[in-house]
Amino acid sequence: MEQSPPAPKTALVIHGGAGVASRESVPLQDAIAIRQALDQALDAGNAVLQHGGSAIDAVTAAIVVLEESAWFNAGKGSVFDARGGHELDASLMEGHTRRAGAVASVSTVRNPILLARAVMEHSPHVMLAARGAEEFADTRPEIARVAPDWFDTPRRLAQLHEAQAYERADRAPAHGTYFGTCGAVALDVHGHLAAGTSTGGMTNKRYGRVGDSPVIGAGTYADARCAVSGTGWGEFYLRAVVAHDICARVAYRGDSLAKAADDVVNGEVVRLGGDGGAIAVDADGNIAMPYNSPGMFRGWIRPDASRGTAIFADGE
Repeated sequence: MEQSPPAPKTALVIHGGAGVASRESVPLQDAIAIRQALDQALDAGNAVLQHGGSAIDAVTAAIVVLEESAWFNAGKGSVFDARGGHELDASLMEGHTRRAGAVASVSTVRNPILLARAVMEHSPHVMLAARGAEEFADTRPEIARVAPDWFDTPRRLAQLHEAQAYERADRAPAHGTYFGTCGAVALDVHGHLAAGTSTGGMTNKRYGRVGDSPVIGAGTYADARCAVSGTGWGEFYLRAVVAHDICARVAYRGDSLAKAADDVVNGEVVRLGGDGGAIAVDADGNIAMPYNSPGMFRGWIRPDASRGTAIFADGE
């Protein structure tokens, strides 16, 4: 009897940021709400994949849900900069075509990941920043706009005040100011990969600071074999070119995805003095989620349809 070919594999991994300070820093009710939001993002991305949609559509759908949640440092939940405003960054990359789009320092775009996709699909450029990115958004009627204070939330304002108080006292903040970020990576039924990342950046940032999230190769990268989205101290992810390094180790040295991701996140980044995490998926549906902080908000759906969300190493 002739056997039917195996069903095409799909996989989806998302993150809502590394840098969780401790278990005590995430109250139970907050943890429940965060994991519910992660599940909603998984549902949105997986619905695309299960209907035969593309990896880049799945990544976009998942990240939009995370941007709409105030729990994560992206979109609605973005942190404040030193002037009391918001400067949001995002990037997106499709592996088999190497198409990419990115935006940096936007302040009136409700969903920066959608503007990054518009840059990829409707402009000759890869990255647009600040006023130029906003002017490009003016040409795209499908991009929802909001007043800058739409991103204000009491929790993020309190974090800004705390960071500035520590700054005035010339002391390091009690909690890291550089973490947050949302991201997704996906494998679709066609065997194609994609990755995307969106962030509000660093609390109390100055001078138009831009981290790794909108930089292709640093915070986001995808090729035919591997897709990665990073989260962590952006300056170190830029210096280590984290997302590309993980995929390069898979492509050129034949490392497994798990080894490549772990060696970069827990090796290269730490050696430079940074910390954070990453999510990754390869063309065979293997996933990796290394991090070196006490926790990382994350969720996954494997090719066998098993799924989960977690914050800490024990799966809770």
